[in-house]
Amino acid sequence: MIVIHPAINYVVSLVAGILILIFPALLNYIVAIYLILIGLVGILGQM
Repeated sequence: MIVIHPAINYVVSLVAGILILIFPALLNYIVAIYLILIGLVGILGQM
């Protein structure tokens, strides 16, 4: 079983927000990566 720390969502959100502020052109990529990571965490957390 894979145990993922619950605070990972907060860390990913914080990093994504900072990157969007620094590089606004990366918004689409950052949002896509964030959604993929949250989806993986959700799927792996239920296994």
